[in-house]
Amino acid sequence: MTTLPSSYDHRPAAAGTPSPARTIAVLDSVDAVLRALDGQRYVADRGLATAIFLALRLPKPLLLEGEAGVGKTEIAKALAAITRAPLIRLQCYEGLDVSHAVYEWDYSRQMLHIRLLEAAGAARDAKPADIFGPAFLVKRPLLQAIEAAEGEPPVLLIDELDRADDEFDAFLLELLSDWQVTIPEIGTIRAARPPVVVITSNRTRELHDALKRRCLYHWIDYPSLEKELQIVTIKVPQAPERLARQVCAFIQGLRRHDLWKVPGIAETLDWTAALVAMGVQELSQPEVLSTLGCILKHQDDVQRARDGLYAELLAEVLGTAAIPESEGAVVSASTAR
Repeated sequence: MTTLPSSYDHRPAAAGTPSPARTIAVLDSVDAVLRALDGQRYVADRGLATAIFLALRLPKPLLLEGEAGVGKTEIAKALAAITRAPLIRLQCYEGLDVSHAVYEWDYSRQMLHIRLLEAAGAARDAKPADIFGPAFLVKRPLLQAIEAAEGEPPVLLIDELDRADDEFDAFLLELLSDWQVTIPEIGTIRAARPPVVVITSNRTRELHDALKRRCLYHWIDYPSLEKELQIVTIKVPQAPERLARQVCAFIQGLRRHDLWKVPGIAETLDWTAALVAMGVQELSQPEVLSTLGCILKHQDDVQRARDGLYAELLAEVLGTAAIPESEGAVVSASTAR
């Protein structure tokens, strides 16, 4: 097997050695990462910012796990925006294989080329490289990320890896260890500069230990009330302060119950935006009942909420949420109606 004689031949820096191409000037400290994420309207704690900083400096893939809707995918989008690098996304699913993740051959073009060779009387002299060459290669996300040669290294998002089969974890080991992929008909393609790799998982299955060892790991949990309120304030700035706090308190209450699908931050933002679009200033029974579909995505959960859970949580929110007024006084949300 041959190796492509090109920039792909350059091996990455040894493990633990910062690569100059990967040392992004604007993210030269944990504080700089926090400021950059804040500039992208992403609210992160110091633990997450540290994991991102180390993933860029070492460099190593960053594995983010957590419940759906807590902001894992948004990290990759924010990094691409911060570094002005292309975002290459591989959305995982059951049955994902090499032909959809790395490459496949354009068989229709190959057949057409063979017929042209036959018509020209050159088919007998044709070599395998004439048919299985770069011109007939359809590049999928992983190969696109490996072969990128100009500008900032791309951000490769391998999204929801837990949805793919166990065998796909094993395939990724070569990529994450040596920043290379092997195509039998061509050879080994190595990255001149390793991409920034973000892997997300909702933990519907355990990922392979060998894959985890090649990554830095961080768990993103549901936010606290104050952090979620901060996120809503940043993402939906037109929402009244009272409404934003009530929505966050209601969602926090829902998460304490055993639901089929607990609402994430994405549902909080969707619900807030929907209420703002309806001109709602504060939560009340009609609005909550008519918009349950914004936050609950399973019929059993919706029915449980309608059977009394929503009323319990609404009473709790309206009776305990305190909203500071501009004069500095603290007024209960129930008396401020």
